[in-house]
Amino acid sequence: MRMSTSRRTTAEATEAEGTPRLVTYPVPDGAPTNASFTVNVRTPGGSWQQLGIYLATLNLISTATGAGQIQNSSLAFFDFADTVEVEVTYMKGGVRKARIRPDSYGIEPELDADTVRFELTEPRNLVVQVNDEVFDALHLFARPLETDRPAPDDPDVLYFGPGLHATEGGVVTVPSGRTVYLDGGAVLKSRVYFKDVENAGLAGRGVIWASPGGGCTVEGSRNISIGTVTMLNPDGYAVTVAESEGVTITGLGSFSSKAWGDGIDIFSSSDVTIDGVFMRNADDCIAIYTHRWDYYGDTRDITVRNSTLWADVAHPINVGTHGNTDAPEVLENLTFQNIDVCDHREPQILYQGVLALNPGDGNLIRNVRVDGMRVEDFREGQLINMRIMFNETYNTSAGRGIDGVHIKDLSYTGTHAATALLIGYDQDHLIQNITFENLVVNGTVIADSMSKPSWFRTSDYVPMYANEHVKDLKFITTAEATAGPAGGEVSIASP
Repeated sequence: MRMSTSRRTTAEATEAEGTPRLVTYPVPDGAPTNASFTVNVRTPGGSWQQLGIYLATLNLISTATGAGQIQNSSLAFFDFADTVEVEVTYMKGGVRKARIRPDSYGIEPELDADTVRFELTEPRNLVVQVNDEVFDALHLFARPLETDRPAPDDPDVLYFGPGLHATEGGVVTVPSGRTVYLDGGAVLKSRVYFKDVENAGLAGRGVIWASPGGGCTVEGSRNISIGTVTMLNPDGYAVTVAESEGVTITGLGSFSSKAWGDGIDIFSSSDVTIDGVFMRNADDCIAIYTHRWDYYGDTRDITVRNSTLWADVAHPINVGTHGNTDAPEVLENLTFQNIDVCDHREPQILYQGVLALNPGDGNLIRNVRVDGMRVEDFREGQLINMRIMFNETYNTSAGRGIDGVHIKDLSYTGTHAATALLIGYDQDHLIQNITFENLVVNGTVIADSMSKPSWFRTSDYVPMYANEHVKDLKFITTAEATAGPAGGEVSIASP
């Protein structure tokens, strides 16, 4: 299944001259494109190279009908080392202002008529917004150079070269010990499927587009790696990980517009690491569950880090909805580290929450650590929703509880957040041992030691509502977290 054509990427054309510092890729004929932007990139003093622009479709839910209204957006990507100059022109004109997101990167562009210019000195996944356009924006992935590109004739590689590809049945089934490689100029219209295999992977810089059944599925497998490819509007979840162990997802990009267009969903799995991804989805960006469908078992040791999330529908992070009432399961040792959340828009209160811990079906969530999450002003929703849930649409029983959550360095800047909710179910289904360390809302550190009337709750300043079935809720500063009872140093354990 080694697929290749005579078309060459910039990297291949310059190999004879030494290692390239800038690599661009063609958009193959037949792939979806958009003309809202032109993008040129160059190394300082080098020649400008124009990027191909993919069409990414997104979703705007109508609150009047519930229907999804498809919105067009743009995607471009390239690889580089050292420094690159970027020039983005909005072809519709009339640019009054421009913003490079996430805001935490601190990139201040120059605006010249309808052209936005900026420089990058390290890899970034960015959104270039003009005139506050939410959908007609440019998503720009500036990635590191590939260091382990395989040969097309490597017997352990299923190689897809530049061009548009589809396989019989719309599925690429990957054996143990093999890697599917997508060249940066390749577009694959098939789902990549790992079933009961080990030591296999998906790699490259290419695109999986409109694939049936989702972008990639990992079931009953071990030691699977998913690399820096882009899932462009798959018909299903971008990535499903189920009953698997030792899965790494690194540098993935994902866009969706269809109903139930989740990003990465994890079921009954362990030792899963999600690192450096960019997710913009028409449902949950990251969802972590136990039992659903034919998947059974606990979920533990999950890490999501160094990533950017944008939920046009539902939650950026959702944990615990689905489980097994007949044989209750556990979700534990969950870590979320260095996360940027650009947006969250969910009109239904039941499904709000940038971070939603909502155990149902007898699930117990315990030992959750958040360390560094920056939330920009979102369109509609809540910052936090912790709720022992019995949603009759999805559940057959309430969750057992939430026990042990430490949220450090969570910041929110904006005005659109509704009141955050912490709601235990009853005295036997509690939310307990919850600590917010250095929670910052619009520049104010929210802590029990802050100056306030004695009859006010600290949670009022978030604002947040916690009911009577929430126990041991604390808001502390970092200085208080590191000082013991007698002023000595103590450590706060990570999951």
